[in-house]
Amino acid sequence: MSRLSLEVLASAVPGWHFLVLVLAATPLAYYIAATLAALRFFLRERGREIASYAPAVSLLKPVRGVDFGSYENFASFCTQEYAEYEILFGVADHADPAVPLIQRLIAEFPQRRIRLLVGSEELGTNRKVNKLARLAREAQHDVLALTDGDVRVGPRYLREVVAPFGDRKVGAVTSFYRGIAEENLGAELEAVGAASDFFAGVLMANWMEGITFALGASIVTTREWVAKIGGFGAIADMHSDDYELGHRIAKAGGKVLLSREAVWTMYPAQTARGFWQHQARWARTVRLCRPLSFAGLIFTHGLPWALLAALLAPAPWIAAAYLLAYLVLRLTMAWTVGVWGVRDDVVRRRLWLVPLRDAIYFVVWLASFASNRIHWGGEEFKMEKGHLVPAASAQSSMTRTATNSHR
Repeated sequence: MSRLSLEVLASAVPGWHFLVLVLAATPLAYYIAATLAALRFFLRERGREIASYAPAVSLLKPVRGVDFGSYENFASFCTQEYAEYEILFGVADHADPAVPLIQRLIAEFPQRRIRLLVGSEELGTNRKVNKLARLAREAQHDVLALTDGDVRVGPRYLREVVAPFGDRKVGAVTSFYRGIAEENLGAELEAVGAASDFFAGVLMANWMEGITFALGASIVTTREWVAKIGGFGAIADMHSDDYELGHRIAKAGGKVLLSREAVWTMYPAQTARGFWQHQARWARTVRLCRPLSFAGLIFTHGLPWALLAALLAPAPWIAAAYLLAYLVLRLTMAWTVGVWGVRDDVVRRRLWLVPLRDAIYFVVWLASFASNRIHWGGEEFKMEKGHLVPAASAQSSMTRTATNSHR
């Protein structure tokens, strides 16, 4: 917004109306900056030659249950263009539905070293981290590639994400993830939100300050860096194990890098309630991990600001300008980050869902401040400084405290 435009607005509207109109331009500036951040990152990375560093790797896959693409996801790790690696799957018990698929995988890819490990020590409330701790103990190699059970990769995945470790200062490499969504509104909204909005924030963080966290779909690190942060046991009570792993490695002096090699993750069909619980859990997790950054997201919510500016605008053309600027700049950012950058097919096909997703997520953002409780894995937890506390235990502790205070 030019200086002349600001002077015209200031003379046309009083006090706080003018302030709102100025603040409403902040998300628009953010959309432009995030678009530039995406162009900067992907143009640079796509022009870079891959390094030849390719040590042996242990792929660690903690698994719980199956989804609509599980076998194809698992099989994608067996067709890597990479000389030496092993795949370790971890499940809680033999009854897990993933076990027959893993056994089929072992039979169909005899040339690959694939192991299935059942059970793990209960180091904390995060069952995924408990499995990771055992898988890491059993792994034969120093480079550890951690991927979720619902992740699918391309054949060059290992070559891309391991090569940066030729630099000993690199502590972790993490990847964007493209969506593969079932035909379901909730699933598609989640995929669109991750690729068109969340990743824009990641790219901005990378540009402004560097990455100091990791994205859970794919994290590659080494035994040495895991040991430096106290092992997986140190984060076994944390909900955001991916964030904590990357953040602690960064605090220990390791570089955390974004890879140009994106992976795929599954977005299964879900009910309206399931969608809400998942979005609320994610939002509350981010709020508790990065409270100042999360509060600052108010200035990236372009839709409510544009609507408010349109209501307060002194002239119809100014109202229309704010709404049009939101649509053009927001969709440009979504396309640049999600379609051109990450190459997410769901965003390409459902770009028109972006304004609806923005409206829903603004409500989710507001609701996230109402509680520290989340639903995860069929259970309810209270989050206390990033730690998972079963809701029943938290309530019992509060009851004992109240009883003792009245004695």
